[in-house]
Amino acid sequence: MKKFTYSLLFIACFISCKKEPLIIKKKEPQVGLVSKNAMVVSARAEASQIGIDILKKGGNAFDAMVATELALAVAYPYAGNIGGGGFMVYRMANGDIGGIDYREKAPLASTKNMFLDKNSNVIPGKSTLGAMAVGIPGTIAGVFAVHEKLGWLPIEDILTPVINLAYKGIVVTEKQEKRIKEYQPQFLKANKEATLFNKHWKTNDTIKYPALAKTLERILKNGKDEFYKGETAKILARFIKDNGGIITEEDLSKYNAKWRDPITFTFEDLKIISMSPPSSGGVCLAQIMKMIEPYNISQYNHNSLKAIQIITEAERRAYADRSFYLGDPDFVEIPLDKLISNFYLNERMSDFSFEKATLSKDVSHGNVQVIESDETTHYSIVDQFGNAISATTTLNGAYGSKLYCSELGFFLNNEMDDFSSKPGEPNMFGLIGAEANSIAPEKRMLSSMTPTIVEKNGKLYMSVGTPGGSTIITSVLQTILNVYAFKMGMQEAVNAPRFHHQWLPDEIRMEPNLFDESAINELKKLGYFINEKDSRVIGKVDGILVLNDKSYEGGADHRGDDTAVGF
Repeated sequence: MKKFTYSLLFIACFISCKKEPLIIKKKEPQVGLVSKNAMVVSARAEASQIGIDILKKGGNAFDAMVATELALAVAYPYAGNIGGGGFMVYRMANGDIGGIDYREKAPLASTKNMFLDKNSNVIPGKSTLGAMAVGIPGTIAGVFAVHEKLGWLPIEDILTPVINLAYKGIVVTEKQEKRIKEYQPQFLKANKEATLFNKHWKTNDTIKYPALAKTLERILKNGKDEFYKGETAKILARFIKDNGGIITEEDLSKYNAKWRDPITFTFEDLKIISMSPPSSGGVCLAQIMKMIEPYNISQYNHNSLKAIQIITEAERRAYADRSFYLGDPDFVEIPLDKLISNFYLNERMSDFSFEKATLSKDVSHGNVQVIESDETTHYSIVDQFGNAISATTTLNGAYGSKLYCSELGFFLNNEMDDFSSKPGEPNMFGLIGAEANSIAPEKRMLSSMTPTIVEKNGKLYMSVGTPGGSTIITSVLQTILNVYAFKMGMQEAVNAPRFHHQWLPDEIRMEPNLFDESAINELKKLGYFINEKDSRVIGKVDGILVLNDKSYEGGADHRGDDTAVGF
């Protein structure tokens, strides 16, 4: 009966769309979980529940962040990790803001041309599969730095439920079964021996992680030094060396997370707080929103022809700047003030016309491009005290480098691919990079991760973010606009169909069969290239919206197993 009802709704929507060809008719809004006191939204129910349990114990958003992040390492090995890294921005109840960068670093033995052959051509797979692709992990350093500075509860209270979860195991979902099966051939290529993930896991099976539980027990006992200087560090360095990698005990011992000031900017009566470089997210988001602002996007219907044009053209210009200017600020000078200034951005949009598409080859710096993996994960938390965090963490590709350390119980990242292996050549996500993001020892690679917190009229309004590689920035952008400009709730905003333009390749990627054919045809007539084939999923947004009565609505993306839990 449900399938029949959904079919009727789809047919009705299709017919109504045909009457007004350039506008997608909205379905009845779907409201997410609403809770009065606190909310955690993440990629797995188990991680969200552990985060909420920490808040119920009297912990704050930062305690819950540590618990949720490490629970995702157990429940969501596809992207959750202790073998990767990420970024987090926060807003305290009193309005204070900050951010932490626990992005991976290049090993000391790294060289600019390490992924090129003797003819200076990129060696296929070397920066994506196996031990050479691994950057120095930052997750453990990041969560311990957060706990030390901002946490309230003892670390035992936070890690114990995560360890218990690893011993108890995780029930395989239908989507997880498909993911494991899809990547098993690459697990065999990357690892010398069979691993836990070579078994044919089926939906409703339980995967237990005793090796990871023991690693976390040692970390609980000895703190972050266990991962970077202790027995775990020795095992990890030996494992990487045995598999042909270059990360050493010295590399691990020298790693540090870094507190950074977020990027902040205004959009009408909003204040946006997002991650600063080496994440490109905050800068690009600022550029796009400031280029959009003069056009009063709310006067147009959601996903109407003109709305898509304005957003696409702003995205095109921001991504061209991204690939040329942005990198690790500890290594390159970034003209941040200029890049997000109104004068500069007005100039960037001065050649935009509703009458035709701007071609990417005509946008400056068209000789470079950037690529990045889609397989990241995001979580948002607001606690009962009014503190909010937005955190995005990743292994880069799905299951990272596919290299799995069975003794320690986790996958290792392939973040070295996020550098420009060769300026002008695209990475695994089609993004093109320039000299600013070239490889150097101890340098952090550029990222699109865009954990973001939004204020409205000086008060907390939303926490939002997503995985999605190069589509992260545009997914966060559209979710914010969906709520603010197009008056959606958080779940409705998350569910809405998304599109993406990243300068190169010169195409608008659209989630298939969700945009009206007449609108697509009009875009094509204006010179836009449309790609629905390679856009099955654009982001998996998790967000929290503060409602008028001060309660919270969680938006958990149906594109994954994402779940909101509150109290």
